[in-house]
Amino acid sequence: MIYTDTDQKDWLQLLPWLTLSLIPGLGPIKSSQLIDKFQHPSQLFSASFNQLKSIIPEKLASLLVNAHRDSSIQKQLHRIQTWLEASQAHAIVTPDSHLYPKALKELPDAPVVLYVIGNRQLISEPQLGVVGSRRPTPNGRRVAREFCEHLSRSGLVITSGMALGIDAAAHQGALGCYGATVAVLGTGVDQVYPARHEDLYQLIASQGAIVSEYPLGTKPFAGNFPRRNRILSGLSLGVLVVEAALESGSLISARLAAEQGREVFAIPGSVLNPLSRGCHKLIREGAVLVESPDDVLIELAPQLHGVMNEFSPSTSSRKETDPLRLKVIEVMGFDVVSADQISTLSGIPFAELSVVLTEMELDGVIESTSGGFIRLG
Repeated sequence: MIYTDTDQKDWLQLLPWLTLSLIPGLGPIKSSQLIDKFQHPSQLFSASFNQLKSIIPEKLASLLVNAHRDSSIQKQLHRIQTWLEASQAHAIVTPDSHLYPKALKELPDAPVVLYVIGNRQLISEPQLGVVGSRRPTPNGRRVAREFCEHLSRSGLVITSGMALGIDAAAHQGALGCYGATVAVLGTGVDQVYPARHEDLYQLIASQGAIVSEYPLGTKPFAGNFPRRNRILSGLSLGVLVVEAALESGSLISARLAAEQGREVFAIPGSVLNPLSRGCHKLIREGAVLVESPDDVLIELAPQLHGVMNEFSPSTSSRKETDPLRLKVIEVMGFDVVSADQISTLSGIPFAELSVVLTEMELDGVIESTSGGFIRLG
């Protein structure tokens, strides 16, 4: 045995699955059709050309018959074998493994293989997908981080795509409380994208799991990311959308989740914020409106019976009892407003207001941003 690990198949058992996944143009749907017919990939490579072409196009049938002589495929297999041997943190999970998530396996386009770096057990545990804008507002980033910290403490694995913005905030929320998080990539698991997330990638690899269906070395390609979203939603019990424009990849993830029978959650926002419009659209179409992490937990509770940590209503929303603070919060709403506007609307003298605003910012109630202040809770 070349790769020894109690949670993985040996190399000879992995080989048929890997070879099938590397056939150019075959894809998961046609692969699934072949496996349904022949029961196991190992049977495919002993099948005749005529048997294969009755199910798939002749060109693909020819590639399958000649896969063992294809130098490109053999080179990729050698690279994968070397990668597996390099670290016990490296794994490949196939549909015949007990680690392959049952819900993911039921998809008509389920991945033929999953490359994993980190804790491979996490991909079978209860997960919540979290998606949103790559350019969120400060409030959106804060909400994503705090929601995911609370949800992670309650026992959910936070799953996202390691993109800029909301994805990163979601992973950071889970990591910040030493919770579990999974990053589903649109590249090979050996690629860091975006490059500025090198540190985040390393943290997830060491404390969570990096997952992809794409072969090692696969670079960022626009078409890969919508495809990977079906895995993100397929792994999850539901998908939470934090901020999203109307034309947004996050809405694709939400649509896929709904089609897969997963719950869709959306956080509402200001009507003046373009990044709220995607969430409002989802809510109009039937997504669950959530105002706190507990709304998500209550909705998912029937599916989490016996596996979720006990939770109590969130205490992160501070009760403001100071009359001046209450007045400031009342006039602020959730939009960016200047100190002058707050002073005018609240009737609080500017000198007195400056002290109140400083205290509220130190307490994490508001945040200073371009153009003034924004409420955080």
